[in-house]
Amino acid sequence: MAATATSARRVALASLIGTTIEWYDFFIYGTAAALVFNQLFFPKFDPVVGTVAAFATFAVGFLARPIGGVLFAHYGDKLGRKPMLIGSLMLMGVATLLMGLLPTYATIGMWAPIVLTLLRFAQGIGVGGEWGGAALMAVEHAPKGKRGFYGSWPQVGVPAGLLLGNLTFTALSANMSDETFMAWGWRVPFLCSALLIVVGFAIRLKISESPVFEQAMQRKEQERAERMPVVEVMRRHPKTILLAAGSFLATNATFYVGTTWIVSYTTKTLDYERTTILSANALLAAIDIPLMMAFGLLSDRIGRRGMSLGGMLVLGLFAVPWIMLVDTGSVGLFLLAGIVVQACRTAVYGPQSAFFSELFSTRLRYSGASLAYQIAAILGGGIAPMICTALFAATGSSLSIAGYVVVLCLISFVSTYLLTETYKRDLSDTAAPVKA
Repeated sequence: MAATATSARRVALASLIGTTIEWYDFFIYGTAAALVFNQLFFPKFDPVVGTVAAFATFAVGFLARPIGGVLFAHYGDKLGRKPMLIGSLMLMGVATLLMGLLPTYATIGMWAPIVLTLLRFAQGIGVGGEWGGAALMAVEHAPKGKRGFYGSWPQVGVPAGLLLGNLTFTALSANMSDETFMAWGWRVPFLCSALLIVVGFAIRLKISESPVFEQAMQRKEQERAERMPVVEVMRRHPKTILLAAGSFLATNATFYVGTTWIVSYTTKTLDYERTTILSANALLAAIDIPLMMAFGLLSDRIGRRGMSLGGMLVLGLFAVPWIMLVDTGSVGLFLLAGIVVQACRTAVYGPQSAFFSELFSTRLRYSGASLAYQIAAILGGGIAPMICTALFAATGSSLSIAGYVVVLCLISFVSTYLLTETYKRDLSDTAAPVKA
């Protein structure tokens, strides 16, 4: 049964709220890693080494994301999208709450970073399963010709989660002394997750299953053919998965360069105040939201592929000016550079739910889209803060970070160029999968 406009809006809103909560949980870890985790969980290391170690635990979440993507995609392509959304939300919530209760190195020694890393791994599994389910629910419920717009709603959960996390840390930072913040203030954002998870859980219980998936389930021969969807999609479409992952590499990496590494760099190396940077990033996240929805809507008119190519081209050309503007120490120039970078990223990320969904048939869609997304998450976002820290320590120049961004943009540009335009494709199983 086709989805109505009302059910499409309800599902899009539920996807937005749920992804906002999940990404809030995921991002507050990155902020805490940039600000305090090196001192609380790795106090015996040299400060630079401690920061690298804190960012290494941050990267562990990304290493777990493909596992979550594969696990949830397998059952999402067999049992449905809705159960996976509920499961991923609960896993993320429990892991984040336990982080807020975790004793530090001063109390339990080496067990503190070990347990922290395990909980970060659980977070990664949860968020790895989240994106595919939320994206597919929104896209598969969308009215004809509006998949880019409705698919942008779960994408908005990323800047919305970042905004919520930054506002929480900003409020605490502005109203607490450094000693109080280090003692227990950093725990508050993690503990607040419990309330948010209850709200998200209640909302997701009320949405309906994807009509496109239900139609596919009625085809008995299709159900028998895809008993192992993850294996099938890797066997049939390995090139498409790798190119899709490559197309997202620079977008994902520069997001974490801006929201994690730059927070550490500007507050510890440059003369920016911690509250100022957190407030600036919160403002940039707020600007991301309308940009993302606008680009999703625009992609329904002109296509996904051309927008992605344009975004990567401009981002690669702007990489050096971006870092130079950050280095000026001017908050105004920091914001100006951030807006340009985000406009480039959102041209890719806004339509991405629709773009990745349209690359695969219904019974392989969760698996194919999730694998592509999570591979890019490891090779792009997960290790980006650690690579940037190591590059800066080795060269003493922030321009090495710009060079890193240029290389990533080149990879993403070529990968996107080799993909096929998809925005006019029928999502039903009768349509042949797009082949790169």
